[in-house]
Amino acid sequence: MALADMVQEVFAPLGVLARADPHFQPREGQTRMAAAVAKTMEEGGALVVEAGTGVGKTFAYLVPALLSGERVLLSTATKALQDQLFARDLPLLAQTLGLPVRMALLKGRASYLCLYRMERARHDVLGQERGVARVLAKVEEWSRSTRSGDLSELTGLDDRSPVIPLVTSTRENCLGSQCPRFRECHVHLARREALAADIVVINHHLFFADVAVRESGMAELLPSVRVVVFDEAHQINETGVQFLGLQLSTGQLMDFGRDLLAAGLQHARGLADWQGLAAGVDQAVRDLVLVAGDSRGPSRLRWTDEAPEGVREADWSAALHRVGQACADAQEALDTVSEMAPDFVRLYERGSELLARLARFAGPPQPDAVRWVDTGGQLRLIESPLDIAEAMRTRLLAAPKDESDPDGWPVPAAEAGPGRAWIFTSATLGDDDQLTWFTERAGLQDATILRVASPFDYAVQAALYVPRHLPAPADPAHSGALARWVGDVAAVLGGRTLVLTTTLRALRTIGDALTARWGATGALEVLVQGNGPKRRLMERFREGSDHGQPGCILVASATFWEGFDVPGDALQLVVIDKLPFPPPGDPLVEARTQRIEKSGGKAFKAYALPEAAVALKQGAGRLIRRETDRGILVVGDTRLVTMGYGKRLLAALPPMRRLESDQEFNEALEALTRPSTTDPTCP
Repeated sequence: MALADMVQEVFAPLGVLARADPHFQPREGQTRMAAAVAKTMEEGGALVVEAGTGVGKTFAYLVPALLSGERVLLSTATKALQDQLFARDLPLLAQTLGLPVRMALLKGRASYLCLYRMERARHDVLGQERGVARVLAKVEEWSRSTRSGDLSELTGLDDRSPVIPLVTSTRENCLGSQCPRFRECHVHLARREALAADIVVINHHLFFADVAVRESGMAELLPSVRVVVFDEAHQINETGVQFLGLQLSTGQLMDFGRDLLAAGLQHARGLADWQGLAAGVDQAVRDLVLVAGDSRGPSRLRWTDEAPEGVREADWSAALHRVGQACADAQEALDTVSEMAPDFVRLYERGSELLARLARFAGPPQPDAVRWVDTGGQLRLIESPLDIAEAMRTRLLAAPKDESDPDGWPVPAAEAGPGRAWIFTSATLGDDDQLTWFTERAGLQDATILRVASPFDYAVQAALYVPRHLPAPADPAHSGALARWVGDVAAVLGGRTLVLTTTLRALRTIGDALTARWGATGALEVLVQGNGPKRRLMERFREGSDHGQPGCILVASATFWEGFDVPGDALQLVVIDKLPFPPPGDPLVEARTQRIEKSGGKAFKAYALPEAAVALKQGAGRLIRRETDRGILVVGDTRLVTMGYGKRLLAALPPMRRLESDQEFNEALEALTRPSTTDPTCP
């Protein structure tokens, strides 16, 4: 039986899923997507599927993947989605379908405990600080019982903890097979399991990092896999450009200096001035940061000439030279002791790579690339392509010249059977029928396109409102006025409000205003992104007013626009402060804009407007997550209804009913305050 026919039977009204789960309801869109995925897996090629919220896209690609008998690589946007697929969705489906499938979860190095670095962490200066030492002791205790070494198992460990870099490895500092703990290495064991598995779950960052460096792992895994599925595929372009270009960070340089000092004192004390060499690297890096200027300014500095914008060319060149000289001095010392320990060999290789990158950044950028300096957090020198289209076409989508049979003998392409199958899916991939926002940047213009609408009844479940009284978006008073209005509305609703901002400045202004209003009374709890771990903010918001707690207002930006799932009554009002046009001062945005203008196109229509449409669609998608949800979407930007381009943005949103007046809005708001009749146990 053909795979597509098998898939149709599984999703049928009396099929396997319906018999296994009394709550399962066949959805025409889900079945159509699953059939298209199955066809692509059988025949090869590329399929791009935009599946609206509620379609059930995860099962629509997992069922064909499990039934295909192929080795399949599943790539998701985040580690949290990886964990959900591996721990919940895949085991459930495999059991339901009665398939003995070997599954593996593979994350990047920073997700796994490095036993060798954990042992050395106690000797690190940072590891001896009281707070760090206390967390380090918990990690050591956990290390004796964990099998996977996945740090996500360790409850209470903040993603921002300074302990994590001390107990994890990077591609730069990993000793590989020369490591004394290599046989027990969690990264090595995870990759061995992945190579033996039928279904391997990874994330986009790992995929493109390994594509960029062809490090052992993906380089071995990808050639042995014929089917690759990207979920949340709308993120692959921005993820890909991070890894397919060139980067050099002050974090890499500081880590090199710290590891140089630790290895020198442990293995070759007295044979070189290790403290002086490490201090030289540290000081040179600090000087470079000072030359780059105040990080409270723009987080991305244009770099179109010899030096970044606003930085004196002579100062910048001198600072880069001092960093290079400090690394060269370290290299000279390492060369004299390289045979004493594997640490020194790896450090010498790292130093050589750092010097090579410094030399690249001292020269002109590559054609069709953009260069900038990121001052957010640490200083990062970046040169990247404008999109991943060329890399996808030439390095991934291009069919191999020949294949190999199980014995390793080459098989001519004409006899090799179907080529590799690529499936890309997300709830948001564009605002036109050809999904050009996604396909053009990913080099997928020749892919098969499928759009599956959401099964939700948005006209009944949701409404859209644009307050007309707010100041213009460019007015400095806009954020304050919106905060006051949100405070009034949230008071009526008892919280249950998510405010999504387009800038960090608006995040702080609105967050501070709402905190000042409600912080002292305790009637509502105001959660602001940045004031605590993201996971904890999400958990508290989902709890809402349960267990006698006050209702919540969450003010967030960036990552909360997507991948944040709050079904039920805990979220019934989503407020987007302004239309999410790309920031005009961003070097990458400017470079993309200039490329369009040079080719005779209109950058606003071809780039800015589609970007805003997709982002608006993603933000609006936070509101309705299941058939029983009810809510209101508020866009605090009158341009949505007064400007001509607003029609295109409105068309990108789900078909919600429009609230045209304050009275209609207040009536809809009052309806949400009535006791809910939803069944929280209904899937």
